[in-house]
Amino acid sequence: MRFLVISCSYNPASRSRALAEITFKHLQQREPTSEFINLPDLNLPLCDGGAAYGAPGVREIGQKIEQARGIIIAAPIYNFDLNAAAKNLLEMTGRAWTDKIVGFICAAGGHGSYMSVMPFANSLMLDFRCVIIPRFLYAPPAEPTDELYGDTALNQRADTLAQELVRVTDALHPAA
Repeated sequence: MRFLVISCSYNPASRSRALAEITFKHLQQREPTSEFINLPDLNLPLCDGGAAYGAPGVREIGQKIEQARGIIIAAPIYNFDLNAAAKNLLEMTGRAWTDKIVGFICAAGGHGSYMSVMPFANSLMLDFRCVIIPRFLYAPPAEPTDELYGDTALNQRADTLAQELVRVTDALHPAA
């Protein structure tokens, strides 16, 4: 498995999860061994700085992150930050992120919240030397026919994000 798409939303009707699934389909067309992870299915404990690191779900996702070369994180934006589940994932899996190519999918209630990804991205870049794809898939509330954020536009952006993940990963980490 070269690529992961991780949906961090706990809302079954989440827009970020729907976009993650769409992006995953585009990614699978390019890389059939890609994997989709719905974070709530792993039942991760909250990071406690100790015993939680040994939980089975933590070990499982940590290994998958470590084995992947590129990862897309899909998360809702709450209070101008990625949701707590995404932050907990990073805290629980830490060094597994080292040298990964990372892209983001975000859904939020406002048009300016796309910048909310930056603290998470900065942590990945500074702590784990990740390369962040500078093209996020961002979705504020919109009508399905909206030219910028409607279904067609978001589907095209999902395809572009999948394409960029493969392109950047291949450029920076060619297959051995």
